[in-house]
Amino acid sequence: MKRVNLMVASTVGTTLEWYDFFAFAMCAVLVFDKLFFSAADPFMATLLALGTFAAGFLARPLGGVIFGILGDRIGRKQVLVVSLLMMGFGTFAVGLLPTYATIGIAAPILLLVLRIVQGIAVGGEATGAILIIAESMPSRRRAFWTSFTMFAGPLANVLAAVVILVVQRLFGSDGFLEWAWRVPFFLSALLILLGFWTRRRVEESPEFVELASKRATVEHAPLKEAFATQWRRMLTAFFLKASENTFLYIFSTFLVLMATTYLGFERGPVMTALLWASLFEVGVVLVAALVADRIGRRPVLLVGLFLSAITSFALFTLKPAETTQMELQLFTMLCMGSHGIILGAMAAFMAELFPTRIRFTALSTSYQLASVAGGSIAPILGAILLKVTGSGLAVAIYAAVMSIPALIVVFRTPETRDNPAPDAVARVSPSAAAN
Repeated sequence: MKRVNLMVASTVGTTLEWYDFFAFAMCAVLVFDKLFFSAADPFMATLLALGTFAAGFLARPLGGVIFGILGDRIGRKQVLVVSLLMMGFGTFAVGLLPTYATIGIAAPILLLVLRIVQGIAVGGEATGAILIIAESMPSRRRAFWTSFTMFAGPLANVLAAVVILVVQRLFGSDGFLEWAWRVPFFLSALLILLGFWTRRRVEESPEFVELASKRATVEHAPLKEAFATQWRRMLTAFFLKASENTFLYIFSTFLVLMATTYLGFERGPVMTALLWASLFEVGVVLVAALVADRIGRRPVLLVGLFLSAITSFALFTLKPAETTQMELQLFTMLCMGSHGIILGAMAAFMAELFPTRIRFTALSTSYQLASVAGGSIAPILGAILLKVTGSGLAVAIYAAVMSIPALIVVFRTPETRDNPAPDAVARVSPSAAAN
C-alpha cells in the first residue's frame, strides 16, 4: 500500500506541476504575445512571449541547486511538497494578472517574475520525484517505476491541451483571447490542493532515511563534491537531457507556433493533434521502460534519440496549404512516440549514475542546466529559423545536431541496469567515480 501511495502521489504531483508549466507554454504562443506584448510587431511579440517562456528554464538551474542541496540534507519528501506549493502559487497568480492594455509595461514584468517562480519550483520537482521513486521501489523494475514520473510530462500536455480546448469551445476564440485564457490557471489551485494532499501521505525515501541515520556520512557540501567527483557523469546527464528537452519543446510548443502561423491550421486542430500524440506517448513511455528493464537503458536511449532525430525531419518538412489534418496528426504522433522511447529509460539511467549522498544535487544541477541549453531556446530558435529560412527543415537539422552529443555520451557510458542498487556508485573510490 505504501508503494501504491508513493506512485500515485509522485505521478499526480508531477503531472500537476507540469500541467502548470505547459499551460503557460501553450498560452505563450496563443495569447501572451497579443495581450502582454501588444506594443511590438507580431513577430517581435512572439519572440518576447517565447522569451518569457524561456525565463522559466533559466530559473530552473537555481531551483535545481537550491532544492538539490535541501533534498540531500533534509530529505526528498519535504522538497517535493514545497516545490508543489510554490508552483501552484505562481500559476494561480498568472491568471490574476492585468494585461498590457491595463497597466502597461508592468504586465509583462509581472508575467516574467511569475514564470521565474514556476521555473524555480519545477527545478526541484523534476528530479526529486524521480529520486524518491528510484530509492524506494525494487531495483529490478526501476525503469518501469521511474517512468511514471516521465510520462507525467506527456500526461500534463494532454491535460493542458484538453482544458484549453474545452475553454476555447465553451467561450469561442474571441472569448478565450479576451478573458477565458485565465481559466486554466485558476484550475491549477484545485489541482495543487489534490497534489498536496497526496504528497503529504508519502513516506521519505528508505535510502535517504538510512543515510540520514548515519549523520557522519551525510555530505554537507553536496554541490562541491558533485563537481569534484561526478563531473563526467553530470556531463552525461547534461547532454542527454539537453537533447531530450530540445525534442520535447520543438514537438510541442514550437509545433503549435509553426502549425498555426506557417502551416495555416486553426488552434483547435493543432491542440487536438498534440493531445492524441501526447496520449500515444504515455503508452510508449511505459512500453519503453519495460524494455529498458529487460535489455538495458542504453539501447533504448540510443534508439529513442535516433528515431526522434529522423521523425523531426518528417514533421518539420510539412508544407503550408498542402498538409492535411491527418498528416499533421500522424507525424506529431511519430515524433512524440519517438520522444517517449527516450523518456522510458532516461529516469532510471540518470538515477543510477550518482551516489545517494549527493544524488539529488548532482542530478538536479546537470538536469536543470540542460533544460536551459535545450528546452528554453528550442522554441525561440525554431521561430527564428522558420522566419529566416521560410522552412521547418532548418529546425529539424538543429534538433538532429542536438542529438549527436547525447548519442555519443550514452554510447560511451557503461550500462547501469545491472547496478546492484542505486547507490552502487557510492561504493567506488572518489577517483574511480570521476572516470
